[in-house]
Amino acid sequence: MREVNYDERQHRVYARARALPPEMLTEWVHVFARHAPGRRPLTVVDVGSGTGRFTPALADEFGGPVTGVEPYDRMREAAELHAAHPGVTYVPGSATEIPVPDQSCDLALLFLVLHHVRDHAAAAAELARVLKPGGRVLIRSLFPDRMPELPWYSYFPGIRLIDEQIFPRLDPLLETFTAAGLRLVTVERVQERIADSLADYENRLKLRGSSTFERLTEEEIAVGFEALDAAVRAERRPRPVEEESDLLVLELPAEPTATI
Repeated sequence: MREVNYDERQHRVYARARALPPEMLTEWVHVFARHAPGRRPLTVVDVGSGTGRFTPALADEFGGPVTGVEPYDRMREAAELHAAHPGVTYVPGSATEIPVPDQSCDLALLFLVLHHVRDHAAAAAELARVLKPGGRVLIRSLFPDRMPELPWYSYFPGIRLIDEQIFPRLDPLLETFTAAGLRLVTVERVQERIADSLADYENRLKLRGSSTFERLTEEEIAVGFEALDAAVRAERRPRPVEEESDLLVLELPAEPTATI
């Protein structure tokens, strides 16, 4: 399945299409904080920071410097323009090439990034390199072996098939990260409100800000939006649209205390 180049089109629509309601952004940051090391401030790396959806909020929450690592120039330019923060620096890089020193980070976030990474072993080794002992990795992803029923699967059934192909399965992924020296802390199922109504949800989807749309045919997209249009017209009382996702939490164990 071909890779999506975010510099071609996605950078123009991503921030609007993937924006979170303020209360949901706050909720996600609280989830991150619950699984982060307890000390403050924390040095954070946001791997695959995109247009800076989370990066400024991470700086506010954790109080330390945050590095947003993003491989696509135009996504990074959008972040620098619209998500600037005195505690944030945006740099080119990727999950397999994180441009920060060894053992320099307390926390690494990968939010809907890992399915774009071809070499998970290289990414695991790189994350283990940049973390301080006791540092943690937070990975928001889908895992086909525990796939939730996402709202758009009802209208675009081809998306489920795509997700099952591109997202990594949990057990092999854990083996890869364990081999790199990272241990499993937990996998938390998070309930996320992504739109205030079905109409709002449709308007966001029509921006086609998800890279998944790049992998559907135009016919599949047209049929899906016809079905979604019908559902919006039938909605008598607007209700929030919610979906579930998983947050995988990993830790680089602290170095053992020397005994005398």
